[in-house]
Amino acid sequence: MSGTPDSGDVKEHDLVEVLRSLPDEKRGWKSDKVSVKCQSCQAISVFDRDRVAQRCEFCGSAQIVAYEQVKPPISPESLLPFKVDENTVRDSLRQWYGSRWFAPNRLKSAALTDRVQGAYIPYWTFDAHVNAVWTAESGYYYYTTETYRDSNGQTQTRQVQHIRWESSSGSLQHFFDDELVPASRGVDRKLLEEIEPFPTKELKSYAPSYVAGWIVEQYQLDLIGAAQESRRRMEQKVQSMCASQVPGDTHRNLQVQSQFYNQTFKHVLLPVWFVKYDYGSRNFQVLVNGVTCEVAGEHPWSAWKIFFLIFFLLIAGLILYSISR
Repeated sequence: MSGTPDSGDVKEHDLVEVLRSLPDEKRGWKSDKVSVKCQSCQAISVFDRDRVAQRCEFCGSAQIVAYEQVKPPISPESLLPFKVDENTVRDSLRQWYGSRWFAPNRLKSAALTDRVQGAYIPYWTFDAHVNAVWTAESGYYYYTTETYRDSNGQTQTRQVQHIRWESSSGSLQHFFDDELVPASRGVDRKLLEEIEPFPTKELKSYAPSYVAGWIVEQYQLDLIGAAQESRRRMEQKVQSMCASQVPGDTHRNLQVQSQFYNQTFKHVLLPVWFVKYDYGSRNFQVLVNGVTCEVAGEHPWSAWKIFFLIFFLLIAGLILYSISR
């Protein structure tokens, strides 16, 4: 792994203030870098100027072009260094591939020989305090006994469920700390969510020496878009937390009014190992969290294995049926 410079303080930035005006000193990579954009997957990779990229590191496409922006990107000010080495990652990948029972056999042997790459993936993190008030109708179950006649004309009784509705209200105070929003195009967003969380309390202040020799992806979800996505996620979580406060057995007509304040953000780089491979006409990725070693990935399915499973289940069903007759 790379050396560890003085970590310094990891800073939070006031979201409203920065959205109004971002100073130029908060932009750029603080070292001589060149950016290229893949015309296939649209990922923007950042390299040392003396390194020549022949193919996209994320999808393997040779369609990469130099990329220039009107303004340099917002500088990453903190990151999580890689803690998991390549040998450990390969061991985890072997276990992961071994547990994919319905993947084609030749995939398991071929994929293990593929190149494992480490990359720093762009993320935004958001903090916010929220005060929320809610109103709802709480439902309480109660039961009455009902008499009826069955198909034979016999009198029977049964319990019938009813709901008594009552008005209810409440409030919620919550602090969202380091809500993650990925800003990557190079790796699958759903897979990133599966290898989360990252231990953001261990973030270090950004220094070029940390990323030297690693693939670095530049964000393509800007601060405004990320802030909107973060607010959407927070509001969904607030809705869910308020719903859990509603008394009773069920509820309806939940209305939530939220006020967010003291909103801050960071632009960070988080470490991810990944393997990319082609199978047939499709491209697949497997990701490994560079700190926790959590694995998530995609794989094709073996039609033959699925066929034989269904065939076996049918035979087993016929045997059990013949025995029970």
